[in-house]
Amino acid sequence: MILIVVIFVHGAGIRAINQRFSKSWIHVSSTTPHWRLNLLLAATIASLTALHFAETLIWAIPIHVRGFIPSMRDSYYYVLESYTTLGQGNISLPDRWRLIGPIIAISGLFTFGWTGSVLVSIMTEFGKLDRARAKRQNDRALSEEADSEP
Repeated sequence: MILIVVIFVHGAGIRAINQRFSKSWIHVSSTTPHWRLNLLLAATIASLTALHFAETLIWAIPIHVRGFIPSMRDSYYYVLESYTTLGQGNISLPDRWRLIGPIIAISGLFTFGWTGSVLVSIMTEFGKLDRARAKRQNDRALSEEADSEP
C-alpha cells in the first residue's frame, strides 16, 4: 500500500515540477542570461530532491509508528539506505518485516529512474537552447564577416 502511495506522490510531484519548469521555460529565449537559466535548473533539481526526501519520509513514518525501528531518526536512516540501495545493514527490521527493505529499494530505483527521465528531457531543452545560441553567434559572425568584405 505504501508503495502505491509513494508512486502516486512521485507522479503528482514530478508532474507539478515539470509543469512549473515548462511555464518558466516558455519565457526563455536565446538572450536569457545564463544565471537565470542556471537558477531555473537549480530550482528544478532542488524540487526533485525535495520530492525524494518526502517520499522517503512516507516510508519512514509507518516504520517508526509501527515500532519496527524505535527511533524516527533511525527509521529515516534505514529508509534512505534502502531507497538509495546503499543498504549497509547496520540498522535492520525485525525478521518478519525484512522484505520491506527490498520493496523500498525497488521504489527508489523506479522513482530515481523516473526522475532521471525528466532530467534528460529538461537537459534536452537546454541543449536546443545552446544550439540556437551557437547558431545565432555563428550567423552574426558570418554576417559581420560578409559586411567587412569589399
